[in-house]
Amino acid sequence: MEFKAVVVDVDGTITFADRRLDCRAVEALRSLHVPVVIATGNVLCVARTVAKLLGTGGIVIAENGGVVEYGRVESDTSHMKECEEAFELLKRHFVLERLDPENRITEIGLRRNFDVERAKELLMEFPGIEIVDTGFAVHIKSRRINKGTGLKRVAELMGLDARDFVAIGDSPNDIEMLKASGFGVAVGNAHPELKRVARMVTMGEYGAGVAEAVGELRERGEIR
Repeated sequence: MEFKAVVVDVDGTITFADRRLDCRAVEALRSLHVPVVIATGNVLCVARTVAKLLGTGGIVIAENGGVVEYGRVESDTSHMKECEEAFELLKRHFVLERLDPENRITEIGLRRNFDVERAKELLMEFPGIEIVDTGFAVHIKSRRINKGTGLKRVAELMGLDARDFVAIGDSPNDIEMLKASGFGVAVGNAHPELKRVARMVTMGEYGAGVAEAVGELRERGEIR
């Protein structure tokens, strides 16, 4: 099968652990002759900036699937009241720092400075809400929305199917995206949970892993 597009995570995938952009990933992704979609837990303005730096077409999935952009912006804020209620509950137990509150519209992002496992226990009374630790931030979000649902919507807007995509990531919040795609790649530094669902786990870490995957798929004639 020849895949028609690539969707790639940002932090820990095309960046190093300290969030420096890994130019090996940039070079590999720029060499492709298929669309490259950015998928991130970051807010839309950050996703747009990354797409610009990579020289891709500006198609993005932001806020873990809560916001997508392909020509126009779509977002789902229907669950934010419940997210805010969950946040208020956690505030009674932890000192929390919100990330990008002025720009984040479909979920709540938090600094990773509290006991996430304890927070998950406390939020069991909110069945529609989950708390996700990406290794870079903690997200209070709807269980109905993830990078997989974001990929399916972007694919639909592009006139494709999610199975037409190669998906590359490193974190548990990339699991649904890899499962929805036609071919999932976990870079070498990826979380064990993501490696278990990936069809390819690279030897290279961070951008080296992205370049390795692109090179191997190109050699096999599965991507241009």
